[in-house]
Amino acid sequence: MSQLASPGQLRMSFARVALVTVPLVLLLGIISGAVAGSGSSNPWFARLVKPAAMPPEWLFPVAWTLLYILIGLALAMIIGARGASGRWIGITLFVAQFALNLAWSPVFFAGHAIGAAFAIILLMIVLTVATILAFARIRRRAAALMLPYLAWICFAAWLTHAIETLNPTAATLAPAPSSTQVQL
Repeated sequence: MSQLASPGQLRMSFARVALVTVPLVLLLGIISGAVAGSGSSNPWFARLVKPAAMPPEWLFPVAWTLLYILIGLALAMIIGARGASGRWIGITLFVAQFALNLAWSPVFFAGHAIGAAFAIILLMIVLTVATILAFARIRRRAAALMLPYLAWICFAAWLTHAIETLNPTAATLAPAPSSTQVQL
């Protein structure tokens, strides 16, 4: 005879899953940025003309840390929704959009390929919207946790496009590092 899980058991299950998903999402995001040489310490990026609406440098690690925590919690909610219809679709969409997220920094900061980074972030937006819709069918709170992330990546897409427009010869500012120069 099977029993339904109590609210306390469900909270503990969520906590166990979140103890894996949140640090994993955060760690992968940090590694992607570090491998790519993200930020103003990147000589190529420092030389680019930035739009007037460019946030201060300190805001990026703060924002990404908070956003990765939120989306890690959202993922934990969906993983914990065992038996929910569409759960694997939501998880698959999350993984796909997150893989694009992880690819963006190396393409932009290490590869100096602003146009390709813009294409990646546009696809990431589409997949994030699909993820939010899939999550909303399972757990509305999980979908709500993804909304600040969607807003930020939309802003990041605008920044990427603005930087590309302001720097039509950006790829020639400095040679892209060879694969042996990128360090973990």
